Amino acid sequence: MTTPLWTPSPERRAEANLTAFAKLVADRHGVRYDNYPDLYAWSVREPEEFWSALWDFCGVISETKGARVLVDGHRMPGAQWFPDARLSYAENMLRRRDDAPAMIFRGENKVRRTLSFADVYDSVSRLAQALLAEGVKPGDRVAAIVSNMPEAIIGLLAANSIGAIWSSCSPDFGVQGVLDRFGQIEPVVLLSVDGYWYGGKRLEVLPRLAEIVKALPSVRRVVVVPYLDESPDLSGVDRAVTFRTFVGPFAAGDIPFARLPFSHPLYILYSSGTTGVPKCIVHGQGGSLLQHMKEHQLQTDLKRDDRLFYFTTCGWMMWNWLASGLGTGATLLLYDGSPFHPGANTLWDFAAQERMTVFGTSAKYIDALNKLKLKPAETHDLSALKAMTSTGSPLVAEGFDYVYANVKSDLLLSSISGGTDIVSCFVLGSPWLPVWRGEIQCRGLGLAVEVYDDDGKPLIGTKGELVCSKPFPCMPVAFWNDPDGTKYHAAYFERFPNVWCHGDWMEITDRGSCVIYGRSDAVLNPGGVRIGTAEIYRQVEQLDEVVESLVIGQDWNNDVRVVLFVRLREGTTLDDALVRRIKEKVRANTTPRHVPDKVIAVADIPRTKSGKIVELAVRDVVHGRTVKNREALANPEALELYRDLPELGR
Repeated sequence: MTTPLWTPSPERRAEANLTAFAKLVADRHGVRYDNYPDLYAWSVREPEEFWSALWDFCGVISETKGARVLVDGHRMPGAQWFPDARLSYAENMLRRRDDAPAMIFRGENKVRRTLSFADVYDSVSRLAQALLAEGVKPGDRVAAIVSNMPEAIIGLLAANSIGAIWSSCSPDFGVQGVLDRFGQIEPVVLLSVDGYWYGGKRLEVLPRLAEIVKALPSVRRVVVVPYLDESPDLSGVDRAVTFRTFVGPFAAGDIPFARLPFSHPLYILYSSGTTGVPKCIVHGQGGSLLQHMKEHQLQTDLKRDDRLFYFTTCGWMMWNWLASGLGTGATLLLYDGSPFHPGANTLWDFAAQERMTVFGTSAKYIDALNKLKLKPAETHDLSALKAMTSTGSPLVAEGFDYVYANVKSDLLLSSISGGTDIVSCFVLGSPWLPVWRGEIQCRGLGLAVEVYDDDGKPLIGTKGELVCSKPFPCMPVAFWNDPDGTKYHAAYFERFPNVWCHGDWMEITDRGSCVIYGRSDAVLNPGGVRIGTAEIYRQVEQLDEVVESLVIGQDWNNDVRVVLFVRLREGTTLDDALVRRIKEKVRANTTPRHVPDKVIAVADIPRTKSGKIVELAVRDVVHGRTVKNREALANPEALELYRDLPELGR
């Protein structure tokens, strides 16, 4: 493609936060960087100057910033950022205390609530006092089984305001899934909803909560947020009170924020857990704060009067990313429930009614809209919408086409990619840059992102391993229960010494944009040629008959053969003609190596709670290996569809 799908207007570029930041850099250093590649190069060449300037530009509130920005910057892990700083993440999130809307919550059951910044501040104040009265102290864990609702963010901020560590998962987790996570970190207080709605169904949580609490002896108090019922029956749950009862004795007042070190733990997130018990990834408050403010303000161009939405659950890192939008003073739009109930326009109704300016979602959602031939631009007022972000899996080129044709033509569409490991992005968008079809705009400022070959040599224009070759503030501060750092080191630094190896298969183009081809541990290797799974998905899922697909490499005759599983549209049969079309589509648009040896129809495709398909788990089932942690999956029963398939024995 010779022309971009979108280019920022001169007016938009002039008004961008990034332009103001570049001016601050010019005023300080006497050099003006007027294009993104030059600004990016400076940010990784001079990390201390960049992150210090970002701190000041974003107006980070702290007791002290300290003179030192980076100590042991040659070590990864081991580098220390802002080692003398003392701050509170919560204080930075609660800088507004006025009557403007801070959160607008919409639940699938038609509930709608609006909380002002003053309301949120007061709620955090009361909950923090209640936690202190319960004996919660800095370093204690406060865990939550919650829907994407205001109380979840209030819980995070209340915990951090006293120095406690937050950890959350979504209420669709089974008992073992919760215990695999919270059992490792031993929370002292557990928040939970009484239930939730999804797809028109009322789903109870209290029976599971009763079992969970019995298996968590560290929990001193269970605080239940009523969602299904105003007055839920808590008699079956030990040590349980309602949220209202818990905070009832306390009046709102000024919050005495605990200003703690930059690296003090803010929250614990979890790896997907599909290859064993989930790893508990501890993120520091300062690194998360700075990285999120950078991504919001400089890369997404979020401003104080914006309305930020991400379709997420509290078990996915995008919820943590969304919550940090309060630090910019933006209004958070929270939705809980199915995006397709009662119909496919649910989220677009929300966008139009609340004047959404930033719409965050997954690539799978955009693909689903494309297959439904939905045209929000023709049915909804999206005049306020200025940006759309997509993550969870690579956004295919046709997804870009769909958005610009059917959502809005004047829109910054940012395909973004990072992970739970950094609770943010390595590659994402920029308001200065054009959007090219099928490409992620750029690497994130301050992150020395490169692509390495197997020998650790940088590549441009060729696929390889996504790495980060220099330390960055949002690296995890530790893994839980990993005193000597062995698990942490093994997760990221064994492949290339002193270099973060992320596990994505990526290409940096000649113009500096990026293309993700899937997880590198799921890369196919037929005949020794490495193939990213996303390259096959992109072709197959363009066919109207195919709803979604999953591809693995099966060990066969001392080589690897490509096996493609497809979930078909209702009423469609996988006959020889369709198999032929699938193979021809792949062959015509990729290479003969990409063409699947076997194409097999399945009724369902297993995925994690955050919606990611699990290629490695299916590969294990096909090869007769045990899947170690089925509780990490949203639909573990789907794995049985892949066991002992006669088609794979010949």
